[in-house]
Amino acid sequence: MSSRITLTDSSLRDGNHSARHKISTTTIERYCKFAESAGIPIVEVGHGNGLGASSLLIGESLTSDIDMLRSARSQLRTSKLAVQVIPGLATRDRDLAVAIECGVDIFRVASHCTEASVTKSYMDFLTERGKVVQGVLMMTALADTTTLVENAVFMQTCGASCVIIMDSTGTYLPDDVTERVRALCSALSVDVGFHAHNNLGCAVANSIAAIQAGAVYIDVCINGFGAGAGNAPLEVVVPVFHRLGFRTGVDFEKVIKEADESKTYLVTRTPTIEPLHVLTGMHKLFSGFEKPIREAADLNNISYHDVIFALGDRQVVAGQEDVILEVARKIADAIKEKSRKEVHS
Repeated sequence: MSSRITLTDSSLRDGNHSARHKISTTTIERYCKFAESAGIPIVEVGHGNGLGASSLLIGESLTSDIDMLRSARSQLRTSKLAVQVIPGLATRDRDLAVAIECGVDIFRVASHCTEASVTKSYMDFLTERGKVVQGVLMMTALADTTTLVENAVFMQTCGASCVIIMDSTGTYLPDDVTERVRALCSALSVDVGFHAHNNLGCAVANSIAAIQAGAVYIDVCINGFGAGAGNAPLEVVVPVFHRLGFRTGVDFEKVIKEADESKTYLVTRTPTIEPLHVLTGMHKLFSGFEKPIREAADLNNISYHDVIFALGDRQVVAGQEDVILEVARKIADAIKEKSRKEVHS
C-alpha cells in the first residue's frame, strides 16, 4: 500500500455536468491558476462526457474543446492536463489530434465496464505517439469483480499506465470498493484508481476504502462539484488523507480557501443528496441522468420515481439519454390507457 496518493481534480470536467456544460474559458483559467498554485497533480478539463461529446442530445458546451484545453494549458505548468476520451463520442483523427496539439498530458480513455475492447484502437493511437494513457471503466456497479478484472487486464495490455474504476452511479459501499480494488491490485502490474459519486453519502468513505485497499489515484472535485449528488470533495479528501498518513502534495490551506472562493465563479450549485440521487444510486443509474429524468417526468406529468424504476430495469447507461424520454412517454401512455379503461369499465 503506497503512502503517496495522486489526486485528479475533475471539477472542470465532471463539474461541467452540474453547470450544464457551460463552464467558460475565464473560469477554467482562474481555477487552473489555483490548482497550479495548490500543487494539484492532475487537472481534468472538458465537456462532462469528455472530448467530442458536445451535442444536442447530451448537452452542448459553451466553448469548444480546443478553447477549453488551451485555456487550461496556459495556466498549468507543474500540474498535468488530462482529458476524458470515450470512443464513439471522441474521434481519433479529429478530437485526439486536437488534444495532442493543445498539449494534453494524460488521456483517460473510458468505456462501459464490460466493453474495454472498444478502447484498443484509441490507446494504440495514443501510445504510438508517446502519450500517457489511463484506462477508465465506467458504470462499474453493473459488473461483478471478475468481469472488472478481465476488462482492466485488457486495458493494461493495451498500454494503460493506470486503470481507474468509476462508481458512476454512486452505488458502492466501502466493502464493495475494498473487494474490487484489492482484486484489481492483485491482477494488475499497473496502478489502480477510483472515482466516487456521493448518491448514498459514501464518496469520501469509499475513497478511503480505495486507498487502504491499494489504489494510488483518486478523483476529486472542489465542493464535490460533479454530476448528480457530486463527487468526493477535494477540501475534505485532502485533510482526511493527510490524517490517515497518506501524502498528496496538495496545499490544504489554499484548497480550503478556494472551496469558498469557487462558489463565486465555478460552483453554480453545491451538490446535495436529494431523494432522486438515492434512487438512482440504488438502481445503478448514471449520476448525470438527474436533469433529463426530472425533465422527462415533468414533461409527461408523471413521477420521476416511476421513470427511475423503469430505467433501472432496463439498465440504461450514459449515452442513452434519448431512452429516458421514451420510457417516460410509455409510462404516461400506460397511465392514460389504464385511466381510460377504468372510465369505461
